Amino acid sequence: MSEKDLKTSQDLTVVVQTLLQQMQDKFQTMSDQIIGRIDEMSTRIDDLEKNISDLMTQAGVDELEEEIKVSETSGTA
Repeated sequence: MSEKDLKTSQDLTVVVQTLLQQMQDKFQTMSDQIIGRIDEMSTRIDDLEKNISDLMTQAGVDELEEEIKVSETSGTA
């Protein structure tokens, strides 16, 4: 292998390593963004579930469901 070929090979190795590092950095950034969005979505879903539960309680849905269960077990439904 000539000195010129060796230099070209080393240059190519550096370029490939740099490209791979850039790809890894980009992948890590995207992974972090996705995980952050999933966490945010989870929090929003939890808040939504709590709000729905609060609205059902305010509307008396829980009490209505309990009355239906009681009347079904006593056979008056």
